[in-house]
Amino acid sequence: MKIKRGDKVIVIAGKDKGATGKVLVCDRKNNKVIVEGINKVTKHQKPGRGTQGGITEKEAFISASNVMYYDGKKGTRIGYKVETIVEDGKKKTVKTRIAKSTGEEID
Repeated sequence: MKIKRGDKVIVIAGKDKGATGKVLVCDRKNNKVIVEGINKVTKHQKPGRGTQGGITEKEAFISASNVMYYDGKKGTRIGYKVETIVEDGKKKTVKTRIAKSTGEEID
């Protein structure tokens, strides 16, 4: 999965298509993400020790294939740039994420 926690993404499919938000949680095993303010569901909460019951709204998981990295203007794909750096006679490989539409580094 090329999307990380903290990335700003745009939803490209589903009921919230066109909405943008920040990624809160990434589930790499199931290829799903939770985006702030997207895919809100109602949850009936039972009162427990120290918590009040009632109907609450919270964000649910959305498939990572339905979101795209948002660079401020539009959604863009993410690619990688691999560079080999020689430091003190040792080779070191550095992998950075880039936006494919603009070519600028993300991290």
